[in-house]
Amino acid sequence: MGLGPRSLHKAGRRFPAGDKRGRGAKGSGRPPPGRQRPPDRSSEPAQDAHPHLSPEALGYFRQALSALKEAPETGEERELMVHNVLKEVEAEALALATNRTGSEIMQELLGFSPLKPLCRVWATLRSNFRFVACHRCGVHVLQSALLQLPRLLGSPAEKEEEDVEEEEDGKDGPLETLEELVLGLASEVCDDFLFYCGDTHGSFVVRTLLQVLGGTLLESERTRHRGSQSPEAQRAPTREGKPSDFEVPETFLNRLQDLSSCFLKDIAVFITDKISSFCLQVALQILHRKLPQFCAQLCNAVIGYLSSRNSSADGSPLLLFLRDQTSSRLLEQVLLVLEPPRLQSLFEDHFQGQLQTLAAHPIANFPLQRLLDAVTTAELLSPVFEELSPALEAVLAQGHPGVVIALVGACRRVGAHQARVLQLLLEAFHCAEPPSRQVACVPLFATLTAYEVYYRLAEEEGAVPAEHQVEMGTARALGEVTVLGSLLLQHLLHFSSPGIVLRSLGALTGPQLLTLAQNPAGSHVLDAVLTSPSVTRKQRRRVLKTLKGQYVALACSRHGSRVLDAIWSGATLGARKEIAAELGERNQELIRDPFGHHVARNVALTTFLKRREAWEQQQGAVAKRRRALNSILED
Repeated sequence: MGLGPRSLHKAGRRFPAGDKRGRGAKGSGRPPPGRQRPPDRSSEPAQDAHPHLSPEALGYFRQALSALKEAPETGEERELMVHNVLKEVEAEALALATNRTGSEIMQELLGFSPLKPLCRVWATLRSNFRFVACHRCGVHVLQSALLQLPRLLGSPAEKEEEDVEEEEDGKDGPLETLEELVLGLASEVCDDFLFYCGDTHGSFVVRTLLQVLGGTLLESERTRHRGSQSPEAQRAPTREGKPSDFEVPETFLNRLQDLSSCFLKDIAVFITDKISSFCLQVALQILHRKLPQFCAQLCNAVIGYLSSRNSSADGSPLLLFLRDQTSSRLLEQVLLVLEPPRLQSLFEDHFQGQLQTLAAHPIANFPLQRLLDAVTTAELLSPVFEELSPALEAVLAQGHPGVVIALVGACRRVGAHQARVLQLLLEAFHCAEPPSRQVACVPLFATLTAYEVYYRLAEEEGAVPAEHQVEMGTARALGEVTVLGSLLLQHLLHFSSPGIVLRSLGALTGPQLLTLAQNPAGSHVLDAVLTSPSVTRKQRRRVLKTLKGQYVALACSRHGSRVLDAIWSGATLGARKEIAAELGERNQELIRDPFGHHVARNVALTTFLKRREAWEQQQGAVAKRRRALNSILED
C-alpha cells in the first residue's frame, strides 16, 4: 500500500472527508479583450430613463399573485383574473423585471400565464433584451419565460381568444408565435455570442436557451435560475441532475447547431474563461443527448486545443489544465460525454501513468473522479484499477475519498475487480487482519474512519493488531455517517458477493441500526439492502430482524419512517403482523407524531387494532397483487 499499516492513525483522528473546491480560479476576474460591453447603448434605456415600479403597483402585483394562488385551479373567473393581471404585467413589464421584488413576483406570475399573454410580455421585453438579460433581476424573468416552453410549446391555440386579441392590438401588427420569439432570441444571442456567454447574468440566459432549443431541461440548471446559491450547491456535480425531455420543432435543433458552431469559433475563450465555460458545459450535456455528432466535435476541439499547449514537465500538456480551476470543470463534463472508444484513447494518451499524481492533487482529483464515473468497459477499468489500487489508503489519507468511491462504483458498474477492491478497502481501514475485525467494517466505512481511531485504541506502530472484541463493538454508539461513506456501502451492497458487508450489518445492535436508518445518508444504506439483487431474502431478513423493538422510533423519524415504509412494502404477511402489533402498542404516540401518523395510515393500524380479520384479508389481497405483478415483471 502507499502508506504504512499505521500511517492513517498517525496522520489524524479520521480520514479527511475530502477537500472542497474554491468558488473560482485566481485572477482579476476581468473579461478578456473583445468581451467588454459595447459603448453604444442607444438600444438600451439610460439609467435615468429606467422605468421604476411604484410602491402601489408593487402592492397590486403582490396581492394579485396571492389571489391567484388561492383561486380555484380552473374556471371562468380564474381565467379572467389571469388575463387581467397579465395585461397589467405587460404594461409594467420592464419595471417589474428590473425590480428585485417585482422580478420574483413576475417569475411566479409567468407560471400562470397562457400562451398568448406570455408571448405579449415576451414581445414587450424584447426591445430591451440586452439590458434585461444582463440585469441581475431581469435575467431571471427571461429564464422563467423560457422555462414555460415545456408547458406551452405545441399547446392547442385558443382561436377565439387569439382572434379577439389580434383585433384589439391590430395597430401593433400580428403577434409573433412562441416559436418565432424563441428563434428571434436565439438569433440575437448568436449575433453577440461571446458577450452574452461572458456576462455574469447573460450567461444564465444562454444556458437556459440551450436547454430549451434542445428540448432538455437539466435539473441542476433548473433549480438555480432564481439566483445565487450556497457554495455547496454550486459544487454539486451536474451528473446528479435528472434531465427531462420535451418535444421541440426541428427549427430549434437547427438553431442549436448554429450555437454549437459559435463555440467552435472561439473555443479558447470557452475553455479558459470561467463564466463562458459554464455555457459550454451545458451545451455538451444537451448536445450529448440530442445531437451527439456535434457533441463529439466540441469534445475534440477542447481536447485538441488543450493538447496543443506547451507540454508540462511530467507529461501531457492536458495535465496542466486538469489542475486548473476553470478548465478542469470543463474537462469533467467532457469526460462524462465522451464515447467509450474516445475515452479509452484519451486515457492512453494523457492519463495513463499519472493517476496517483492526479488523485493526490486538490483540483485534479475531481476530473479523475469523472473519468472513473465514465468507465463502462473492462478494457478501460483494468489498467485504471491496476494503477490506482495500490494507493487507496494514501488517497484516503490525503482527504480525497471521492476518488476511492468512484473507483468502487466503476467496479460495481463493470462487474470486475470487486473482490480485490473490497480486500484493499479492508486493509486501508485496518480491519482485514485479524479476520475478527472484518465484522466491524460497516461502522468504519460509514464514518470513513480507521479501526484504531474509531475504537480509540492506542496501538504502537509495528505491533500485532489485536482481535476484535464483540463487547467493544456493541458498546460503541454508531459514529456520524458521512455521505461518501454511505455511497461506499451502497456500492458494496450491490457487488455480486456482499457477504462481508451484510455480516457486519447483521452484527450491529438495534440502537446502532436505528441510528443508521434515522441518518439522512445512512438511511440509503438500508435502501440498498432492500433493493440490491445480490442480497437474498434470507440475508435481508437477518439484517432487518435487528430492528425489531425499534419500529416506533423508526416511524417517528423523518428518514426512519421512509425506511420503515420500504420494509413494509416488501414484507410478508407474517412480518407485517409483527410490525403492526409492535406499532399498535403505542398507537396514540404514532397518531400525534408528524411522521408516525403517516406510517399508521400506511399500515392501516386502526383497522388492525379494531378489525383484525378484515385487516388480514386486506393485506392478503395486497400481497397477492404484488406477487402477480412481480410474476408479470419477471416474464
